[in-house]
Amino acid sequence: MKWTLTGALALLLAGCSPALNWRTVPLPEADLTLLLPCKPDQATRSVELAGAPVELAMVGCDADGATFAVSHVALADPAQAGAALTHWRAAVLARLGPQAATSAADTPYTPRGALPLPQSVRVVAQGQRADGSVVTAQAVWFARAAGPQVRLVHAVVYSQKPRPEVAEQFFAGLAQP
Repeated sequence: MKWTLTGALALLLAGCSPALNWRTVPLPEADLTLLLPCKPDQATRSVELAGAPVELAMVGCDADGATFAVSHVALADPAQAGAALTHWRAAVLARLGPQAATSAADTPYTPRGALPLPQSVRVVAQGQRADGSVVTAQAVWFARAAGPQVRLVHAVVYSQKPRPEVAEQFFAGLAQP
């Protein structure tokens, strides 16, 4: 009886543990805070964005069958913000395969503090991972003024099927400190 109660209690407690343990993560270099459902990893790398080399900073993690990531770059030329956002969106969708571009549904996305650019969008697209498995990308791209520069931000949730409630909480957690 004692072992049965202990086992039942263990199962009950395991069922109460949250699959998504949301936490606030500061990104001081981007002047943002975000909510992530897991402890993040961080990385930077040099990439080309709209014909210019930039340092891309990324933070992200995997939880409950989904990948959550936020990337950001500083652009020295604010006039290139729209073109860079368009290029970034196209590059992300291209990695998901040709069906992603045709399945992508864009809606305007301008969070508080973002520049009102037509290229600031929220996208839901279906595609394939490198291993051929099905993936849904729920993503946003936007730009913010950062002194004489513009900071571009991309946030995405990759999962097997759309998870609009999870993506909504993730995107709502992108905020200025």
